[in-house]
Amino acid sequence: MNEREEFLIWLQRESARAERAMYDGDDGPRRAIWSAEEPVSVLGAWRNATNRAELIEAFEEVSASFSNCTDYTFDLIGFDVLGDAAYTVGYERVSTSVDGEPRTFTLRTTQMYRREPDGWRVVHRHADTVV
Repeated sequence: MNEREEFLIWLQRESARAERAMYDGDDGPRRAIWSAEEPVSVLGAWRNATNRAELIEAFEEVSASFSNCTDYTFDLIGFDVLGDAAYTVGYERVSTSVDGEPRTFTLRTTQMYRREPDGWRVVHRHADTVV
């Protein structure tokens, strides 16, 4: 198995599981796949963060508004692995409740990853809603 295949397996298992948990109100798995090392950043559909402390605060705040995720899929458009760095571009399609109200939405996402001693970790996310 090459490094691109290994990365895709991690993405489909760990990253997808963490995102689904986030949309079900649990930010713990998402925190676990993010780097504990600076720099980290989010330009998000709901909230921005430019360091680890802001990132944790943003994840806690945003996850508190989500519950009852009934569907999460990530449609991968493109990705690459370049040594200890990788990126993904795709669409997150989500059915969840936001502040108790059922909603379905699509986010356009770009994420950057860094290979660390304990595996792949997210270091940057940009997401916006598809109109």
